[in-house]
Amino acid sequence: MPVSSRRSRSRHHFSIPRRLWAAAGFVVLIILAPLTLHAAALSNASLTVGDPRPSAVATGYTFAGSSVSLSAIKCIKEVFADTPSGTNVPGGMTTTSAALDTTNSNYMPTPTAWSLNRTTNGTLLLTNATGETPASTSGRKLVMTGITNPSTADTRYYLRVNTYNNTDCSSSPVDSAAVTFILTNGSTLTLNVDDTLSFTVNAVAAGQNCNGASSTAASTATTIPFGTVTSAANAVVCQDLTAATNATNGYTIYARYTGAPTNSIGQTIASQAGTNAAPIAFPAAGNEAYGYTTNDATLGTGTPGRFVPNQWAGLTTNNAEVAYESTGVSSTTYRIGHQVGVSLTTRPGTYSTTVIYTCTPVY
Repeated sequence: MPVSSRRSRSRHHFSIPRRLWAAAGFVVLIILAPLTLHAAALSNASLTVGDPRPSAVATGYTFAGSSVSLSAIKCIKEVFADTPSGTNVPGGMTTTSAALDTTNSNYMPTPTAWSLNRTTNGTLLLTNATGETPASTSGRKLVMTGITNPSTADTRYYLRVNTYNNTDCSSSPVDSAAVTFILTNGSTLTLNVDDTLSFTVNAVAAGQNCNGASSTAASTATTIPFGTVTSAANAVVCQDLTAATNATNGYTIYARYTGAPTNSIGQTIASQAGTNAAPIAFPAAGNEAYGYTTNDATLGTGTPGRFVPNQWAGLTTNNAEVAYESTGVSSTTYRIGHQVGVSLTTRPGTYSTTVIYTCTPVY
Protein backbone atom coordinates (compact mmCIF):
# COMPACT_ATOMS: atom_id res chain seq x y z
CA MET A 1 0.00 0.00 0.00
CA PRO A 2 2.72 2.55 0.78
CA VAL A 3 4.34 1.87 -2.57
CA SER A 4 1.06 2.25 -4.43
CA SER A 5 0.39 5.48 -2.63
CA ARG A 6 3.71 6.96 -3.72
CA ARG A 7 3.06 6.10 -7.36
CA SER A 8 -0.27 7.81 -7.25
CA ARG A 9 1.24 10.96 -5.83
CA SER A 10 4.01 10.80 -8.42
CA ARG A 11 1.55 10.75 -11.38
CA HIS A 12 -0.41 13.59 -9.83
CA HIS A 13 2.79 15.59 -9.31
CA PHE A 14 3.89 15.43 -13.02
CA SER A 15 0.49 16.24 -14.55
CA ILE A 16 0.52 19.86 -13.22
CA PRO A 17 3.55 21.13 -15.18
CA ARG A 18 2.06 19.86 -18.49
CA ARG A 19 -1.06 21.97 -17.99
CA LEU A 20 1.01 24.94 -17.02
CA TRP A 21 3.13 24.56 -20.18
CA ALA A 22 0.03 24.41 -22.38
CA ALA A 23 -1.40 27.50 -20.69
CA ALA A 24 1.86 29.35 -21.12
CA GLY A 25 1.92 28.57 -24.84
CA PHE A 26 -1.62 29.90 -25.23
CA VAL A 27 -0.69 33.18 -23.55
CA VAL A 28 2.26 33.68 -25.88
CA LEU A 29 0.03 33.30 -28.93
CA ILE A 30 -2.37 35.93 -27.67
CA ILE A 31 0.45 38.41 -27.18
CA LEU A 32 2.18 37.86 -30.51
CA ALA A 33 -0.78 37.68 -32.90
CA PRO A 34 -1.76 41.41 -32.81
CA LEU A 35 1.83 42.46 -33.58
CA THR A 36 1.50 41.06 -37.10
CA LEU A 37 -1.64 43.17 -37.83
CA HIS A 38 -0.32 46.70 -37.19
CA ALA A 39 -0.85 49.03 -40.17
CA ALA A 40 2.18 50.21 -42.09
CA ALA A 41 2.63 53.96 -41.74
CA LEU A 42 2.82 55.81 -45.05
CA SER A 43 5.79 58.12 -45.44
CA ASN A 44 5.91 61.57 -47.06
CA ALA A 45 2.18 61.84 -46.44
CA SER A 46 0.59 65.20 -47.27
CA LEU A 47 -2.70 66.85 -48.11
CA THR A 48 -2.98 69.68 -50.61
CA VAL A 49 -6.18 71.72 -50.76
CA GLY A 50 -6.80 73.26 -54.17
CA ASP A 51 -8.58 76.31 -52.78
CA PRO A 52 -7.74 76.72 -49.09
CA ARG A 53 -10.16 79.55 -48.35
CA PRO A 54 -12.77 78.89 -45.67
CA SER A 55 -16.16 77.69 -46.98
CA ALA A 56 -14.87 77.50 -50.55
CA VAL A 57 -15.63 74.46 -52.69
CA ALA A 58 -12.10 73.17 -53.16
CA THR A 59 -10.92 72.26 -56.63
CA GLY A 60 -9.24 69.22 -55.14
CA TYR A 61 -8.21 67.57 -51.88
CA THR A 62 -5.04 65.74 -52.92
CA PHE A 63 -3.67 63.16 -50.48
CA ALA A 64 -0.21 61.85 -51.36
CA GLY A 65 1.93 59.22 -49.71
CA SER A 66 4.79 56.76 -50.17
CA SER A 67 5.95 53.50 -48.57
CA VAL A 68 2.70 51.96 -49.80
CA SER A 69 2.27 48.26 -49.16
CA LEU A 70 2.18 46.22 -52.35
CA SER A 71 -0.71 44.02 -51.28
CA ALA A 72 -4.32 43.92 -52.41
CA ILE A 73 -6.69 46.44 -50.88
CA LYS A 74 -10.46 46.58 -51.16
CA CYS A 75 -11.32 49.69 -49.17
CA ILE A 76 -9.79 53.13 -48.66
CA LYS A 77 -11.18 55.26 -45.87
CA GLU A 78 -10.71 58.99 -45.44
CA VAL A 79 -11.91 60.64 -42.23
CA PHE A 80 -11.83 64.41 -41.69
CA ALA A 81 -11.86 65.54 -38.07
CA ASP A 82 -11.15 68.51 -35.85
CA THR A 83 -8.77 66.54 -33.63
CA PRO A 84 -6.08 63.97 -34.51
CA SER A 85 -8.10 60.97 -33.33
CA GLY A 86 -11.60 62.44 -33.06
CA THR A 87 -14.74 61.93 -35.09
CA ASN A 88 -16.20 65.45 -35.09
CA VAL A 89 -16.32 66.87 -38.59
CA PRO A 90 -14.68 70.31 -38.89
CA GLY A 91 -17.32 73.04 -38.59
CA GLY A 92 -18.83 73.99 -41.93
CA MET A 93 -17.17 71.16 -43.85
CA THR A 94 -19.32 69.16 -46.27
CA THR A 95 -18.11 66.00 -48.00
CA THR A 96 -21.47 64.57 -49.08
CA SER A 97 -21.01 65.97 -52.60
CA ALA A 98 -17.45 64.70 -52.98
CA ALA A 99 -16.28 62.87 -56.09
CA LEU A 100 -13.15 60.88 -56.90
CA ASP A 101 -10.96 62.55 -59.51
CA THR A 102 -10.24 59.42 -61.53
CA THR A 103 -7.90 61.27 -63.89
CA ASN A 104 -5.43 62.49 -61.28
CA SER A 105 -5.75 59.72 -58.69
CA ASN A 106 -3.30 56.81 -58.92
CA TYR A 107 -3.37 55.17 -55.50
CA MET A 108 -5.22 52.29 -57.11
CA PRO A 109 -4.39 51.06 -60.64
CA THR A 110 -7.96 51.49 -61.93
CA PRO A 111 -9.66 54.42 -60.16
CA THR A 112 -12.79 54.12 -62.31
CA ALA A 113 -13.37 50.63 -60.92
CA TRP A 114 -13.85 51.93 -57.39
CA SER A 115 -17.14 53.05 -55.81
CA LEU A 116 -17.40 56.06 -53.53
CA ASN A 117 -19.66 56.08 -50.47
CA ARG A 118 -20.04 59.64 -49.15
CA THR A 119 -23.22 59.25 -47.11
CA THR A 120 -21.62 60.12 -43.77
CA ASN A 121 -20.39 63.69 -43.71
CA GLY A 122 -16.67 63.79 -43.01
CA THR A 123 -16.09 60.17 -44.03
CA LEU A 124 -15.33 58.93 -47.53
CA LEU A 125 -15.22 55.20 -48.34
CA LEU A 126 -13.78 53.91 -51.60
CA THR A 127 -14.42 50.23 -52.25
CA ASN A 128 -13.62 47.60 -54.83
CA ALA A 129 -14.94 44.09 -54.16
CA THR A 130 -12.24 42.42 -56.27
CA GLY A 131 -9.40 44.39 -54.76
CA GLU A 132 -6.37 45.96 -56.41
CA THR A 133 -2.70 46.16 -55.54
CA PRO A 134 -1.10 49.63 -55.78
CA ALA A 135 1.21 49.89 -58.77
CA SER A 136 4.07 51.44 -56.85
CA THR A 137 5.22 52.05 -53.30
CA SER A 138 5.81 55.75 -53.90
CA GLY A 139 4.04 58.78 -55.27
CA ARG A 140 0.50 57.46 -54.73
CA LYS A 141 -2.29 60.02 -54.81
CA LEU A 142 -5.99 60.24 -54.02
CA VAL A 143 -7.76 63.35 -55.33
CA MET A 144 -11.24 64.27 -54.14
CA THR A 145 -13.29 67.11 -55.59
CA GLY A 146 -16.56 68.76 -54.60
CA ILE A 147 -15.66 69.16 -50.92
CA THR A 148 -16.79 72.31 -49.13
CA ASN A 149 -14.03 73.58 -46.86
CA PRO A 150 -14.50 74.14 -43.14
CA SER A 151 -15.61 77.66 -42.28
CA THR A 152 -12.77 78.75 -39.99
CA ALA A 153 -9.37 79.96 -41.11
CA ASP A 154 -6.04 79.48 -39.32
CA THR A 155 -7.23 76.37 -37.48
CA ARG A 156 -5.63 72.94 -37.70
CA TYR A 157 -7.79 70.16 -39.08
CA TYR A 158 -6.92 66.51 -39.63
CA LEU A 159 -7.33 63.80 -42.23
CA ARG A 160 -6.84 60.12 -41.41
CA VAL A 161 -6.35 57.74 -44.33
CA ASN A 162 -6.47 53.95 -43.94
CA THR A 163 -6.52 51.12 -46.47
CA TYR A 164 -8.01 47.68 -45.84
CA ASN A 165 -8.13 44.27 -47.48
CA ASN A 166 -11.87 44.03 -46.91
CA THR A 167 -14.74 46.05 -48.32
CA ASP A 168 -16.21 47.29 -45.03
CA CYS A 169 -13.03 49.09 -43.91
CA SER A 170 -12.97 47.13 -40.68
CA SER A 171 -10.35 45.21 -38.69
CA SER A 172 -6.72 46.26 -38.96
CA PRO A 173 -5.68 48.53 -41.83
CA VAL A 174 -3.01 47.63 -44.36
CA ASP A 175 -1.59 51.18 -44.53
CA SER A 176 -2.39 54.32 -42.61
CA ALA A 177 -1.50 57.97 -42.40
CA ALA A 178 -2.63 61.07 -40.54
CA VAL A 179 -2.06 64.54 -41.96
CA THR A 180 -2.85 68.09 -40.88
CA PHE A 181 -4.19 70.97 -42.96
CA ILE A 182 -4.95 74.63 -42.29
CA LEU A 183 -7.21 76.97 -44.24
CA THR A 184 -6.27 80.58 -44.92
CA ASN A 185 -8.20 83.60 -46.04
CA GLY A 186 -7.19 84.89 -49.44
CA SER A 187 -5.18 88.11 -49.52
CA THR A 188 -6.81 90.85 -51.55
CA LEU A 189 -4.37 92.32 -54.06
CA THR A 190 -5.10 95.73 -55.54
CA LEU A 191 -3.34 97.94 -58.05
CA ASN A 192 -4.20 100.85 -60.28
CA VAL A 193 -3.35 101.28 -63.94
CA ASP A 194 -3.82 104.74 -65.38
CA ASP A 195 -5.59 105.26 -68.66
CA THR A 196 -3.15 105.89 -71.48
CA LEU A 197 -3.62 107.53 -74.87
CA SER A 198 -1.18 108.95 -77.34
CA PHE A 199 -2.07 110.47 -80.70
CA THR A 200 0.08 112.26 -83.22
CA VAL A 201 -0.31 113.65 -86.74
CA ASN A 202 2.81 113.07 -88.84
CA ALA A 203 4.15 114.35 -92.13
CA VAL A 204 4.22 112.29 -95.32
CA ALA A 205 6.60 113.08 -98.15
CA ALA A 206 5.66 113.58 -101.81
CA GLY A 207 5.55 110.50 -104.04
CA GLN A 208 4.09 108.22 -101.33
CA ASN A 209 1.22 105.78 -101.77
CA CYS A 210 -1.96 107.05 -100.23
CA ASN A 211 -4.61 104.30 -100.46
CA GLY A 212 -4.12 103.95 -104.21
CA ALA A 213 -3.19 107.54 -105.00
CA SER A 214 0.29 109.09 -104.99
CA SER A 215 1.02 112.21 -102.97
CA THR A 216 1.99 115.19 -105.15
CA ALA A 217 3.32 117.35 -102.30
CA ALA A 218 4.75 116.80 -98.82
CA SER A 219 2.70 117.50 -95.72
CA THR A 220 3.75 118.54 -92.22
CA ALA A 221 2.20 117.62 -88.90
CA THR A 222 0.08 120.78 -89.02
CA THR A 223 -0.35 121.61 -92.73
CA ILE A 224 -1.86 120.09 -95.86
CA PRO A 225 -0.23 122.31 -98.52
CA PHE A 226 -1.62 121.49 -101.97
CA GLY A 227 0.21 124.41 -103.55
CA THR A 228 -1.03 125.74 -106.88
CA VAL A 229 -3.64 123.48 -108.39
CA THR A 230 -4.76 123.59 -112.03
CA SER A 231 -7.48 121.85 -113.95
CA ALA A 232 -4.82 119.75 -115.67
CA ALA A 233 -4.02 117.60 -112.62
CA ASN A 234 -5.47 116.91 -109.21
CA ALA A 235 -3.31 117.46 -106.10
CA VAL A 236 -2.87 114.84 -103.34
CA VAL A 237 -1.39 115.37 -99.86
CA CYS A 238 -1.24 112.68 -97.13
CA GLN A 239 -0.77 112.59 -93.36
CA ASP A 240 -0.09 109.69 -91.02
CA LEU A 241 -2.12 109.34 -87.83
CA THR A 242 -0.44 107.29 -85.07
CA ALA A 243 -2.31 106.30 -81.92
CA ALA A 244 -1.83 104.04 -78.90
CA THR A 245 -4.04 103.29 -75.91
CA ASN A 246 -4.65 100.74 -73.19
CA ALA A 247 -8.40 101.24 -73.45
CA THR A 248 -10.25 97.94 -73.33
CA ASN A 249 -12.22 98.66 -76.49
CA GLY A 250 -9.53 100.49 -78.41
CA TYR A 251 -10.23 103.80 -80.09
CA THR A 252 -11.85 105.54 -83.04
CA ILE A 253 -10.21 108.36 -85.02
CA TYR A 254 -12.50 110.89 -86.66
CA ALA A 255 -11.93 113.65 -89.22
CA ARG A 256 -13.91 116.82 -89.97
CA TYR A 257 -13.24 120.34 -91.14
CA THR A 258 -14.38 123.75 -90.03
CA GLY A 259 -16.00 124.32 -93.39
CA ALA A 260 -15.42 123.91 -97.11
CA PRO A 261 -12.14 125.40 -98.35
CA THR A 262 -12.93 129.11 -98.81
CA ASN A 263 -11.13 132.05 -100.46
CA SER A 264 -10.99 135.63 -99.26
CA ILE A 265 -14.31 136.60 -100.84
CA GLY A 266 -16.20 133.59 -99.52
CA GLN A 267 -16.10 131.35 -102.57
CA THR A 268 -15.67 127.62 -101.80
CA ILE A 269 -14.41 124.38 -103.27
CA ALA A 270 -17.18 121.81 -103.65
CA SER A 271 -16.97 118.56 -101.70
CA GLN A 272 -16.46 115.15 -103.23
CA ALA A 273 -19.82 113.47 -103.88
CA GLY A 274 -18.97 110.29 -101.98
CA THR A 275 -19.79 109.98 -98.29
CA ASN A 276 -18.11 108.28 -95.37
CA ALA A 277 -20.75 105.56 -95.49
CA ALA A 278 -20.40 105.12 -99.26
CA PRO A 279 -17.14 106.47 -100.69
CA ILE A 280 -16.69 106.57 -104.49
CA ALA A 281 -13.94 107.17 -107.03
CA PHE A 282 -12.56 110.70 -107.15
CA PRO A 283 -13.50 112.79 -110.20
CA ALA A 284 -10.98 113.10 -113.02
CA ALA A 285 -8.82 116.19 -113.40
CA GLY A 286 -10.76 119.24 -114.51
CA ASN A 287 -13.60 118.68 -112.04
CA GLU A 288 -13.90 120.72 -108.88
CA ALA A 289 -13.92 118.55 -105.75
CA TYR A 290 -12.27 118.07 -102.40
CA GLY A 291 -12.30 114.78 -100.46
CA TYR A 292 -10.40 112.34 -98.29
CA THR A 293 -9.61 108.63 -98.07
CA THR A 294 -8.18 106.26 -95.44
CA ASN A 295 -6.21 103.04 -95.70
CA ASP A 296 -8.02 101.49 -92.69
CA ALA A 297 -9.84 98.47 -94.11
CA THR A 298 -11.54 97.54 -90.82
CA LEU A 299 -13.61 100.48 -89.66
CA GLY A 300 -15.89 99.96 -86.70
CA THR A 301 -19.12 101.28 -88.20
CA GLY A 302 -20.98 100.66 -91.42
CA THR A 303 -19.25 98.48 -94.00
CA PRO A 304 -15.83 97.82 -92.43
CA GLY A 305 -13.77 97.75 -95.64
CA ARG A 306 -15.61 100.41 -97.58
CA PHE A 307 -12.52 102.55 -98.20
CA VAL A 308 -10.90 100.26 -100.74
CA PRO A 309 -8.07 101.88 -102.73
CA ASN A 310 -9.05 105.06 -104.56
CA GLN A 311 -12.42 105.41 -102.86
CA TRP A 312 -13.01 108.92 -101.54
CA ALA A 313 -15.55 110.83 -99.50
CA GLY A 314 -16.28 114.51 -98.94
CA LEU A 315 -15.39 115.99 -95.55
CA THR A 316 -18.13 117.66 -93.53
CA THR A 317 -18.28 119.63 -90.29
CA ASN A 318 -19.37 116.42 -88.50
CA ASN A 319 -16.95 113.78 -87.29
CA ALA A 320 -16.48 110.94 -89.78
CA GLU A 321 -14.68 107.69 -88.88
CA VAL A 322 -11.31 107.28 -90.57
CA ALA A 323 -9.57 104.70 -88.31
CA TYR A 324 -10.62 102.14 -85.70
CA GLU A 325 -9.11 99.65 -83.26
CA SER A 326 -11.34 97.24 -81.33
CA THR A 327 -8.85 96.68 -78.48
CA GLY A 328 -5.98 98.50 -76.86
CA VAL A 329 -2.85 98.73 -79.01
CA SER A 330 0.72 99.76 -78.33
CA SER A 331 0.93 101.77 -81.58
CA THR A 332 -0.88 101.79 -84.91
CA THR A 333 -0.48 104.15 -87.86
CA TYR A 334 -3.07 104.96 -90.52
CA ARG A 335 -2.60 107.08 -93.64
CA ILE A 336 -5.20 109.67 -94.51
CA GLY A 337 -5.21 111.14 -98.02
CA HIS A 338 -6.58 114.51 -99.10
CA GLN A 339 -7.26 115.25 -102.77
CA VAL A 340 -8.47 118.38 -104.55
CA GLY A 341 -9.37 119.12 -108.13
CA VAL A 342 -10.40 122.36 -109.80
CA SER A 343 -12.25 123.13 -113.00
CA LEU A 344 -11.76 125.83 -115.58
CA THR A 345 -14.42 127.88 -113.83
CA THR A 346 -13.18 127.52 -110.26
CA ARG A 347 -12.73 131.07 -108.94
CA PRO A 348 -9.16 132.22 -108.25
CA GLY A 349 -7.79 132.88 -104.80
CA THR A 350 -6.17 131.20 -101.85
CA TYR A 351 -8.52 128.67 -100.29
CA SER A 352 -8.17 127.39 -96.79
CA THR A 353 -9.92 125.47 -94.01
CA THR A 354 -8.87 123.57 -90.90
CA VAL A 355 -8.97 119.79 -90.83
CA ILE A 356 -9.53 118.41 -87.32
CA TYR A 357 -8.63 114.88 -86.24
CA THR A 358 -10.04 113.46 -83.02
CA CYS A 359 -8.94 110.23 -81.35
CA THR A 360 -11.49 108.85 -78.90
CA PRO A 361 -10.55 105.84 -76.71
CA VAL A 362 -13.30 103.50 -75.57
CA TYR A 363 -12.72 102.17 -72.02
